[in-house]
Amino acid sequence: MGFDQYHEPAGELPDETRTFARLCASLTEEAEAIGWYEQRMAVESDREARAIMRDAQGEEFKHFCMDLEFLLRRTDLWHEIARGILFQDGDIVEHGEEAEEEAVEGAAARGAPLPGATSLGIGSLRRE
Repeated sequence: MGFDQYHEPAGELPDETRTFARLCASLTEEAEAIGWYEQRMAVESDREARAIMRDAQGEEFKHFCMDLEFLLRRTDLWHEIARGILFQDGDIVEHGEEAEEEAVEGAAARGAPLPGATSLGIGSLRRE
C-alpha cells in the first residue's frame, strides 16, 4: 500500500485525520494477515508449524483489536453502532440495522454532526 492510503493530498489533511487513516490501513493489513494465516493453517500438515502459525495469527488478532479500539474511541458514531452489534446474541444484520438507526437518531437529537455531513448541526435557520 505504501503512501497511497490517502485519497486527498496528505499535506492538506490535519494530523488527526492522517493518524486515523494510518490506523484504518493498519486494521485492513491485520485482517488480511489473519486470513492468510487461516489459509496457511488449513493446508499445513505439520502440527508444529500449524501451532507456530496459530500463535502468529493470535498476535494479528490482538493488533486488529487494538487498531479497532483506537478507531472506535475516536469516532463516537462508530463506537455507538459497534456497541449495538458486537457481542450480542441473535441476528447480526438486525442488530446492525437497529444500532445504526439508534446511533444516527441519537446523534441528530443531540445536534451532533454526522461524519461526512455538511451541516454544522445547528438546524434550519428558516422560519417554519
